[in-house]
Amino acid sequence: MLIALTGGIGSGKSTVARRWVELGATEIDADVLARDVVAPGTKGLALVVEAFGSKILSPDGSLNRAALAEIAFSSEGNRKKLESILHPLIQEAAQKIISTQSGPVVYTIPLFVESNSPLKFDAVVTISCPEQVRIDRLVRDRGMAWEQALARVKAQATDAQREAVSDHVIDSNCDLNELISRADRVFAELVA
Repeated sequence: MLIALTGGIGSGKSTVARRWVELGATEIDADVLARDVVAPGTKGLALVVEAFGSKILSPDGSLNRAALAEIAFSSEGNRKKLESILHPLIQEAAQKIISTQSGPVVYTIPLFVESNSPLKFDAVVTISCPEQVRIDRLVRDRGMAWEQALARVKAQATDAQREAVSDHVIDSNCDLNELISRADRVFAELVA
């Protein structure tokens, strides 16, 4: 079973994914794959440098993620250009991993709506939470400036867009114990 787990930045996807792994799922994290496809020496890094210039590189030749984020989130055109490079590489990497798995696989994919993933999912689950709560979490938990957090949230699909393509929605505007309880109920339904 292949489950897409999506939701906006700061929505609680990682918490739900960790819980589902505890319950027996295997997780593939698109954010981890996004880092892997631009590791030093990869085709992905070469393509990103070609698109945005060597100013996005650290002195050691690795990707300077902060410099790239500043450029990517400075305009919709830059963000879309970066996505057009990374999404196909991430999806190819995910497909290779998925093909080796058995049992329930949860593919944590924040940009599910934006990426038009060609993968065939058995279920799509969205973690939803009001934008302001997510912004507050990013400022509090990740140390982002309010403006940075707002830009990241606004650069993604809305909860309504994600919910429209979902089989299940988990509202994460609750305490941790309740979120775990909600995640458990949905996972039980999915694997039943």
